[in-house]
Amino acid sequence: MAQVPQRFFDALAVRTWCGLSLQALGRAREEIDAINVYPVADGDTGTNLYLTVESAVAAVEAVFAAHAVDAGEPETGGGPSLPEAVGAMAHGALIGARGNSGTILAQLLRGMAQVLTARGEAAHTDGQGLRLALRHAAESARQAVAHPVEGTVLTVASAAADAAEGAEGDCAEVARAAYEGAGRALAETPGRLPVLRRAGVVDAGGRGLVTLLAALVETFTGRAPGPAATGAPLARARHGVQDPAGGHTGEDLADECAAEEDDGDGPAFEVIYLLEARDAAVARLRQRLDALGDSLVVVGGDGLWNVHVHVDDAGAAVEAGVEAGRPYRIRITHFGHGDVHTAGSGRPPRERAQRAVVAVVPGEGLAGLYAEAGATTVLARPGEPPASGELVQAVRRAHAREVVLLPNDVELRHTAAAAAEQARTEGVRVALIPTRSAVQGIAALAVHEPGRRFDEDVVAMTSAAGATRYAEVAVAERQSWTTAGICQAGDVLGLVDGDVAVIGADVTAVAATVLDRMLAAGGELVTLVLGDEAPETVAAHLEARVREAYLAVDTVVYRGGRQGAPLLIGVE
Repeated sequence: MAQVPQRFFDALAVRTWCGLSLQALGRAREEIDAINVYPVADGDTGTNLYLTVESAVAAVEAVFAAHAVDAGEPETGGGPSLPEAVGAMAHGALIGARGNSGTILAQLLRGMAQVLTARGEAAHTDGQGLRLALRHAAESARQAVAHPVEGTVLTVASAAADAAEGAEGDCAEVARAAYEGAGRALAETPGRLPVLRRAGVVDAGGRGLVTLLAALVETFTGRAPGPAATGAPLARARHGVQDPAGGHTGEDLADECAAEEDDGDGPAFEVIYLLEARDAAVARLRQRLDALGDSLVVVGGDGLWNVHVHVDDAGAAVEAGVEAGRPYRIRITHFGHGDVHTAGSGRPPRERAQRAVVAVVPGEGLAGLYAEAGATTVLARPGEPPASGELVQAVRRAHAREVVLLPNDVELRHTAAAAAEQARTEGVRVALIPTRSAVQGIAALAVHEPGRRFDEDVVAMTSAAGATRYAEVAVAERQSWTTAGICQAGDVLGLVDGDVAVIGADVTAVAATVLDRMLAAGGELVTLVLGDEAPETVAAHLEARVREAYLAVDTVVYRGGRQGAPLLIGVE
């Protein structure tokens, strides 16, 4: 469908660009994955870029929702400003960045945002502003990479900025010039990077950037531009067409590149985490991580960073983050045991498991508990719910023919349903159990038996989750109306089955009241999940209360870590 062209780069143009970019990467994802041979031939660049942009889209949509601007309606003056929209785009990309390519893309978007937000509360910018933004984006991305390599997305970004600087006119002309310049640079990447030349492909990250610039042109013109250079040789070869350069299939070439990476010289792990730290600490972190491995990219600022590195000692990379600040959303991937996207290196493909459980969990402690029970976990930080693409990626990591999906949050039901539908198109049998809390997920996982029939297992897990009432003790962030009355910021709230039932001033007292209300209807087992902010004595107090007042009721206690709420309660 043709888009309504945007004359200036304003908040609505940011929203349109993000949406078009996500659609375009969705169409090109498999092709970009197929030509991913550098820096590691793990076939996930397209997927990582898609997930990064999906996170940016979610952040931009949240800003528009906060301003109550309906999708598809023209601006009326009540929507977000340009700085708000580009700031949300950059922040969303930063917290959702995946892989080397996604991390660099996050810095490109942040570089653009830094220029556009520095222009004050202007409602829009013109062609000159867009030129400056593209130049700063390219420069800041290059600075974020410890050892820039030519023939990569950095080269393509610089070429786009160079071409934009030579363009006269409005945003449409600048965007078109950047797109064409990037396309020319992309076509030249095999001549700059030997691994690309041997594989007969262009750089996958650069191909992704060209896709985003094509979406930028469409934002301002209303129609997609003509095709630029692509990685078509390998993409075609993967479908059985001989590569005209040398007779090898693209899969053979990817395997050869993977074998080169796998000869013992390349790092074994990819480590990614978000980090809350000061600038001085991050400067020291860069030096330490640079000595530990390669492909180091550290992006962000203003106290929040996204760290990406390839190392042999994953623990040391995480410890370096702990010394610098507070790392979280830690992801460690072993290149030798990648997911279903990973190209082979002479090894037989990993056998699919018959059945697996994929669960969303709110804290590191619960992630460990679920993992010990055999589940593949997706960590959800407060205010940062996982996107559907992240859940699909987790299903792929589980590498099973049958998957039980536990969203563990009522707000994630539609996201999980979309992920399940996508996984089914890839041949995985998926059952979504609508768990609304992590304690319901624990109950479901406790009765999970991979050896019985899939339908029987799903029914048993659904029944166990449904028989578990759930509660949460949280702290109010602001004054608001609730089903139990008006609460003030700082009040302790006791929520039972999602509704506020108790308002108080003390976590232990509110938890005791909530537990009494839940056990009044009966119960056999109480599950307590303690967050880092829970008082040290609350578990002992509640356990004693159950022993004294409720005969034949057992209590189990788990440590949830940084889970957002001080306490989760389940009653089976």
